[in-house]
Amino acid sequence: MKTFTLKVPDSINELDFKMQLAGLLLEKGIMSSGQAADLVGISKREFIENIGKYGVSVFGESIEDIDKIING
Repeated sequence: MKTFTLKVPDSINELDFKMQLAGLLLEKGIMSSGQAADLVGISKREFIENIGKYGVSVFGESIEDIDKIING
């Protein structure tokens, strides 16, 4: 893996920033959930259990897609 250094304001929570970035890369299909967890520095299980708090689903469908499937 490559290493990047980012300068962000001190007011930004590092874990939240990493989770949101990893979630975006997961949603775009750029990273797998395991790679995203590695980016954050947590286990894959912990990543999967917590990424939903950031509005990201580890499943391919959005809430709207699932609702359409269920309700037609």
